[in-house]
Amino acid sequence: MRDVRNSRAAKTKEDSDLPGVWVAYGKLLQHLRKQAGMNQQALGDAIGYSQEQVASVEQGRRAAKEAFTVAADQTLASGGLLQVLQADVDRAKLPRFFRNFALIEAEVLSRFSYDPLLVPGLLQTEPYARAVFAGHCPPLSEEIIDQRTEARLARQKLLTRDPLAELSFIIGEEALRDPVGSPEVMRRQWQHLLEVGALRNVEIQVMPVKRGFHPGKNGPFVTVQTKELRHLGYFESQGIGCVVSDPAEVSTFGLRYGKLRSQAPNVEESVRLIERLAGET
Repeated sequence: MRDVRNSRAAKTKEDSDLPGVWVAYGKLLQHLRKQAGMNQQALGDAIGYSQEQVASVEQGRRAAKEAFTVAADQTLASGGLLQVLQADVDRAKLPRFFRNFALIEAEVLSRFSYDPLLVPGLLQTEPYARAVFAGHCPPLSEEIIDQRTEARLARQKLLTRDPLAELSFIIGEEALRDPVGSPEVMRRQWQHLLEVGALRNVEIQVMPVKRGFHPGKNGPFVTVQTKELRHLGYFESQGIGCVVSDPAEVSTFGLRYGKLRSQAPNVEESVRLIERLAGET
């Protein structure tokens, strides 16, 4: 009897941990499917997924990928109802500590960041992001690695969304030289930086290893301007994130970023450094 109670308690906790938007998406999908007169197997066959995968999405246990959503919307003739929820579904794949800032980030007018040790998430390739999550301590399950990689790539819509956001990245040279994943992963990552850096709303600068002391030595940080013209800051460490709203503290972030921008090599010089790195392998 005790084992049964423990099993039920574990199941209840598992269900309560499911992101609410996944559950809501699943209920909407189930409603649309039944309205179309289809069972789970028929829907799965029509959109290229198994009956088990459709069931998992309907139960809120699995997050729908964008390809699933697009196919389901078309098959069920729902007029894009599921697509409306996709951004929220993707955001719920992120670690809890980052979700609030991700919601802010998605609609900013500008975003400036300093990242000394890793290529920033908005600029990561899929293999690089996957290698980062695979090195997490304690280890993440393959399912969580998949989810967080998908969510990180979904955030990158900010690079090209309309209206364009003004984006500036200062990356520590150490982040570009430190091998994450295989040599091929790094080659693809350097090439990707060159491609993204060519976008007219994106500037990438590289802070040299031997630059000496500078304001970034205190750690990574982000400063943003929202569509309401509010200025906010953000920083994180060891799986803890903090949104900064106090005007005096946010102003300090802005001053530090301005100093870093002036101390780092300019965009053209930084491009040449990345090109040299790519040419060394």
